[in-house]
Amino acid sequence: MTLRQRSYRIRRRDFVLLAAAAVAGNRVSAAVNAPRIGFIQPGSRQENQSLLDAFRDGLSALGWTDGANITILDRWAGERTERFPALVKELIGSGVAVLVTGGASATLAAKHASRTVPIVLVGVDDPVALGVVDSLGQPGGNLTGLSLTSSKVIGERLRLLQELVPSLHRLAVIVRNDPGLDERLQDIRSTAAWMGITGLMLEAPTGQALKLAFARLRTERSEAVYVASGPLGPAKRAQIITLAAESRLPAIYTFRVFCADGGLMSFAADHGDLFRRAAGFVDKILKGADPADLPVEPPHKFALTVNRKTAKTLGLAVPPALLDRADEVID
Repeated sequence: MTLRQRSYRIRRRDFVLLAAAAVAGNRVSAAVNAPRIGFIQPGSRQENQSLLDAFRDGLSALGWTDGANITILDRWAGERTERFPALVKELIGSGVAVLVTGGASATLAAKHASRTVPIVLVGVDDPVALGVVDSLGQPGGNLTGLSLTSSKVIGERLRLLQELVPSLHRLAVIVRNDPGLDERLQDIRSTAAWMGITGLMLEAPTGQALKLAFARLRTERSEAVYVASGPLGPAKRAQIITLAAESRLPAIYTFRVFCADGGLMSFAADHGDLFRRAAGFVDKILKGADPADLPVEPPHKFALTVNRKTAKTLGLAVPPALLDRADEVID
């Protein structure tokens, strides 16, 4: 090999290395300058990783890739809702362009923390009654997103209980002291009354209160249980499921995870779909849309889950028509 050929190869190698370094540098620069998206939820990442994955998938479909042209900062409060204000403050301090909040407590903490950072709420029962938006069609302010339920969903849950207990007239409703509690209870009470069902409202924010609530519902001769709070933490879920089993009453839940852990039946919004759709709100905001002008959207997908093993344990015969409609039957 001649000196001239060797020199050419060296120059070519240097050029390739410089080009590779430039590409890597551009990638690093893009990652550093990427908009930051705050993602704050109750529960733990381990338990709710699928929700974060659904959100990432939704963003990816719209051309946003975590670690490339956006950066997602996820924070989890576990069962301690009092942690939300500090977590929200941390995310806002990190310069997030948008906050995605799961549930009422996280959304309220975000609203109280900032009137300017765009907030995409996910899974809030009634954002208007909660006071975080002016109306569903014209949210106003810096919040928009996806609500969780409606009177139609409540009615469907009650009809499902009626299929299990055709003579249902006395219903126990278990709730904890969540934000928006009064409005939620009023919706359940009025829907139940319209269907000829008397609702016994039992607020149970603690483990001891839960025990007392189930003792009372048996004294009041309730015929079924509607657990209107959730998803709660694993320990609280396990306690509710155990108490419902001991009461020998059919119970319906608002989150599928209860059935996976041994609860009888749930009719719930598809939370994976909600978080996937939340990506669309983030996309629009990053492209310049004002949250005040983006209508709050209701859930589109729902799933009926029945735990047939639990039904057998309770001595309940689940109607074949109900099983046929179920999206998931757990044996």
